Amino acid sequence: MTNSDYYVRHLEASITLAAADSIADGVLAAGIAEGMLPLTAAVLDVGGNLVVVKRADGSGILRVDIAIGKAWGALGMGISSRTIRDRLKDRPAFQSALAAASQGRFVPVPGGVLIRAPGGDVIGAVGVSGDASDRDEYAAIVAVRKAGLDPDPAEPLATWNDAHL
Repeated sequence: MTNSDYYVRHLEASITLAAADSIADGVLAAGIAEGMLPLTAAVLDVGGNLVVVKRADGSGILRVDIAIGKAWGALGMGISSRTIRDRLKDRPAFQSALAAASQGRFVPVPGGVLIRAPGGDVIGAVGVSGDASDRDEYAAIVAVRKAGLDPDPAEPLATWNDAHL
């Protein structure tokens, strides 16, 4: 074995830990700034692997799985979880099929936002859970933008702040 064979090679990440951490922090900060219920943020890389999860004090333990499911579904379909909800609202059989195919990791409600490099490819997704879904999505979009990346969808619903649990 040569010395060069001994070292593990550096693997390129689709989204850096620093960017994922910034997004998760941005989600929690947006929730506090808007007086939301305690939020949980999960950031996945483009392969669907969990990079960062942060749960605000008081956020329920199921929120982690919901946040991951929102992000995972967005990555799995290549569209935001809001778009998934809107496209599949009249197709419950297909929603069930997707849930089965994803082994239950598919959560088709707003709060799963794709993360794009500026003007470029999808590099991951963030899922947010804790408040009404449209409010969760707002926090995700604000956080991705604050981290210097492009959220997809680019804008929250105009009525995001009217949503209630």
